[in-house]
Parts: sequence; C-alpha cells; structure tokens
Amino acid sequence: MDLQLKGKKAIVTGGSEGIGKSITLALAQEGVDVAICARRKGPLEDTAKEIAENTGQKIIPITADLTETEQANSFIEESVRSLEGVDILVNNAGAATGGVLEYLSDEQWEDALQLKFFGYVRCTRAVIPHLKKQGGGRVVNLIGNDGVKHSYWEIAPGAANAAGQNLTISLAGQYGKDNISFVAVNPGPVRTERWTGLVNGMSRDMKISYEEADQLAPRSIPLGRIAETLEVANLVTYLASPLAHFVNGTMIEIDGGQQKPMMDAFRDG
Repeated sequence: MDLQLKGKKAIVTGGSEGIGKSITLALAQEGVDVAICARRKGPLEDTAKEIAENTGQKIIPITADLTETEQANSFIEESVRSLEGVDILVNNAGAATGGVLEYLSDEQWEDALQLKFFGYVRCTRAVIPHLKKQGGGRVVNLIGNDGVKHSYWEIAPGAANAAGQNLTISLAGQYGKDNISFVAVNPGPVRTERWTGLVNGMSRDMKISYEEADQLAPRSIPLGRIAETLEVANLVTYLASPLAHFVNGTMIEIDGGQQKPMMDAFRDG
C-alpha cells in the first residue's frame, strides 16, 4: 500500500531512541524527511546518521529541552527552516515516573506534566502557524493507555496522559476548519530502553521480585507479551499519512487488549 508520504516533512520529538527512533525510521522508509530532537546530543546525532544512511532521507538532529518554552519554539522554527516546511508533527518526547501515592513527591508530579504534557503543548502551539500557512497538516500525539486504563502504580503517568488525551480531542475540534487533524495513540507497555527501569520501580514499590514485576504486564495482556517499538511506529506512520486524514479527534490504543485492573489483581493476589 502506498501511504502517499513520499516528499512529506515531519518533526518527531524524542526521536533518538525507543518509540521515537522507530517512528523516525518508519517515516524515512516511506520517503519522509524528518527533524528529530532529544536532550542528549550524542545519541541524537548517532540516530540521525544511522537512519539517514539506511534510508537516504534527510534526518536533522536538533538538541532541545522541551521543558523550556524558548527551546521548544527554537526547535520547531529550526526544523521548519531546515526541512523547508512541515506536514506532520509527532509529539513523543517524555515519560512520567510510576509509583504509588505515598512515594510520589510534588516534584515527581510536576515532572510528570512538565515534559509529557506541557512539552506537547509547546511544540503544538509553535507548529500550528506553519501548518495553517501551508493549508493543513497532521499532529499525532504519543500518549499512553494509562490515561484510560488505570492502575494505581501509574497514577502520575495516568494524570499526564489523561491531560494529553483531552488536549488532542480539544485541538481536533478547534483546528479541523484549518484542515489540521489530530489523533492520540495510546501504547501499553513497550519494550524500550526504559523497560528495565520501569520493572525495577514496580518491584521496589510493590515489594515483589524483579521477575514477578516483569510478568505483571504480559499477564495483563491477552496476547501474552508487551509491544515492540516497530509495532507502534507502523501505526503512527499510517495515521500520519494522507490515507488516515479523516481519523480526527480520536484515541487509538495499541496495547494488545491490556486489562489494567488485572495488573493490580495479580500483584495483590
């Protein structure tokens, strides 16, 4: 199937590793030039070089901390200038700390919102004038199923994700008249560089072994495993394409049918 993406220009936040790296690769394989950002310069430049060499597309690495409004604005402006336009924004940067209520500090709650939610707000706000100027575009927000499938260990990520989901649906209603469509993609557990840290955190807070914690997510998913980054990237690439332009103001879960209450039940039982 031709996704009609060849020649398009995309911006992907958090593009140096994990889901963001796979999204960048999948878009580039469809003929898209991509600007990516991350806070660490080395891994960012390594990823850009690797994907550019493997696909022949222009991959532009721009170091930026999206918790800072000025840096977020500069990242979008430099991306649009270097790409000579923009058709797609994929908000992906950021992750919130898991934990139970009694162990989460005010700073951790604030951090949960600062990048995962406000980073999306900043980049979207900065890119909207460019999309309107060229007659439309697409914003795909990588959020997470914690916002709709609740688990007490994921209370802070769930709050940040619920805010992001509300933002996506609200902006779809506001900017549809400008031919700019929005969609939220809600992954469940994904095998990324972060997975070991997440399992360690669950083990610590739930007072169970690492092995037991590592099995909580797979046991809550009917398919019996967590997702791979490329599975998420393939969905995002389709949703970013003109073929999916009428998919607007909705949330799409990619979590293997995960049942979050079962995670808590397994842990308690």
